[in-house]
Amino acid sequence: FGSYPFVTSSNTTTAGACTGLGIAPNKVGEVYGIFKAYCTRVGGGPFPTELDNEVGEELRKVGHEFGATTGRARRCGWIDLPALKYAIMLNGVTELIMMKADVLDGFDTIYACTHYEHNGETIDYMPYDIISIQPKPILKAIKGWKTDLTKITDKSQVPSQVTDYIAFLEKELEVPIKYLSVGPDRTQTLTL
Repeated sequence: FGSYPFVTSSNTTTAGACTGLGIAPNKVGEVYGIFKAYCTRVGGGPFPTELDNEVGEELRKVGHEFGATTGRARRCGWIDLPALKYAIMLNGVTELIMMKADVLDGFDTIYACTHYEHNGETIDYMPYDIISIQPKPILKAIKGWKTDLTKITDKSQVPSQVTDYIAFLEKELEVPIKYLSVGPDRTQTLTL
């Protein structure tokens, strides 16, 4: 799954999980899609929202975006909704879990790629030839929250800017976000 040839040899889709576990696809109930509040990529390949600047470096530093085994720095960028929609469609995702929202705490404004632009045309999906066409991201500015989310222990404490971001994502993705991670500890995952 991903932008071939920059992919793993493992099947990382829900269909691959069924095959690996020996479970029939019709026996699977809810399918949870787990995603970060921003994007990362390991190694080469297309990454339309990549931030090869101080903002990307800040995401990498705050998010501890380094390989666990190699220590290799991950590439970081804004959330890419066409790519996320593709993953949701391909895997039959029914509910979402947003991780690492706290990494965005320090930004006055965050951005989400809602579409791509190529040759003057707007594309609302991840193109199969993304490597050759290298589309430009169309970004939507979203007000940041400038709040330390790691201190939050209940969904009633979530700042309105975060709930606005979640509502925006749910509308764009057409899948509910049921859980929100606000820190690295297991206890820092909120049910919404």
